[in-house]
Amino acid sequence: MSKRRVVVTGMGIVSPVGNDVATAWNNVVNGVSGIGPVTAFDASAYATRIAGEVQGFDPVTAYFQGVNAPEDELRSIGKDFKRMDPFIHYGIVAGTHAFRQSGLVVTDENAGRIGVAAGAGIGGLHTIEATAIELAEKGPRKVSPFYVPSSIINMIAGNLSIYHGMKGPNIALVSACTTAAHNIGMAMRLIQYGDADAMLAGGAEFATTPTAMAGFCSAKAMSTRNDDPKHASRPWDTGRDGFLLSNGAGMLMLEEYEFAKARGANILAEIIGFGMSGDAYHITAPSGDGAELAMRNALHDAHLDASGVQYVNAHGTSTPVGDRGEARAIANVFGDHAKAKDGLKVSSTKSVTGHLLGAAGGVEAIFSVMALRDGVIPPTMNLVDVDPEVAVLGLDLVPNEARQAKLDVVVSNSFGFGGTNGTLAFKRV
Repeated sequence: MSKRRVVVTGMGIVSPVGNDVATAWNNVVNGVSGIGPVTAFDASAYATRIAGEVQGFDPVTAYFQGVNAPEDELRSIGKDFKRMDPFIHYGIVAGTHAFRQSGLVVTDENAGRIGVAAGAGIGGLHTIEATAIELAEKGPRKVSPFYVPSSIINMIAGNLSIYHGMKGPNIALVSACTTAAHNIGMAMRLIQYGDADAMLAGGAEFATTPTAMAGFCSAKAMSTRNDDPKHASRPWDTGRDGFLLSNGAGMLMLEEYEFAKARGANILAEIIGFGMSGDAYHITAPSGDGAELAMRNALHDAHLDASGVQYVNAHGTSTPVGDRGEARAIANVFGDHAKAKDGLKVSSTKSVTGHLLGAAGGVEAIFSVMALRDGVIPPTMNLVDVDPEVAVLGLDLVPNEARQAKLDVVVSNSFGFGGTNGTLAFKRV
């Protein structure tokens, strides 16, 4: 059977650079960093004391943004939210905003054809840590009966399904920092092959917690540029010294093209390709072979030649091994097109957002769609002196200033621990 076309009709974001798409996109385009001192806990003893935290976020207020809700519903949602980890708040709010923007109405007739695919890379660490301490200090009888449903990863998808009456496929793929991209890609597949007509898809994360920060610090994976947080995330720059941990969510409303068209939906972009791969090497692979395969698979899925892509929103975390491997992979996949003066452009929005782990692919999918819509390539900030091993590849990394460009197809990369890779391709409609 031929695959059905899949389009984007809604987007929702919670992030260090803004909690709505317009604000976040404006800050990314203008290079406004969301990195600052950690406030979620006392990080004074940590090697890394900076991160990308979500600011000015009240989950109940954000959930009902633009909606006049009755008092009983406000109280009910408020009560529910007190029993959820922050990563679930982020996912529910971003998903709800995407759903509402789409204008899709769930009815008794279509509910079974509308589903959710949303996960997290790590999940409810905040709740797990607090409960472990409570257990040790007060004993098992003091552990909340809501502990498990407040922290398990599938409860973003579960709660979105419950709140909006979506009875179609309900899944939560978990693949470290590729989580959101894989959920978006698999939601696309479910629609393409007829298992659903519409899917909310993406990921969320709240990982600026004591154990997560301590673990990444022990691994020496994060930047220690604590006195200069705005310039700490610097993909491909010789001065980079690790990534910055961030929180948030990115969710897309995906629909089958004819389904969306028939109801007069505002189509934001078409998702035309999805590729996956595994490094089969180590926690991360220096060669970039897995990243290359994921991109090639996405292009093959889209029936697209490499020269047909104008922009890659790179994974670009600001780690030496990851940055070099991805740059080599891009150079291999796109060949001469990647070196041409008017050819492929590559940038990393993590230079201002930091790394949202399981939410990164959703947030960056949104930025990719916005780049298509506005014809603007967001910059790689803090790129002053390009790593010689990257510079020799001849990539245009769009340093420090956004650039106007005619964009028809953009690609978004996400790679995760365990060698799990995902690439999404979007087309202007």
